[in-house]
Amino acid sequence: MIPDGTYTATVDHFEDDLAVLLIEEDGQDIDQLVVDRSQLPWRARKQNSVLTVTVSEGEYESGTYEPEETEERTEAAQSRFDRLSRRPPSDDTS
Repeated sequence: MIPDGTYTATVDHFEDDLAVLLIEEDGQDIDQLVVDRSQLPWRARKQNSVLTVTVSEGEYESGTYEPEETEERTEAAQSRFDRLSRRPPSDDTS
């Protein structure tokens, strides 16, 4: 059970009308919460959205969408993908 408190969470995926949130502490995933999609702020109802969530008695109590953090993480992931997808220089000297 997740201790009461405030955490950063990322919307990992959806299973029908349920959202699976990955809960972070000190930059590491520590647990997950499954909540009804309708409980999320409307702007956070998409995969990879970042929220600040409040947990009470091990359950999701509330969440605030973090647009800047969502954008930063999206851009960082795209940058990593772009770097990895580039072909390495050819060793051909001909």
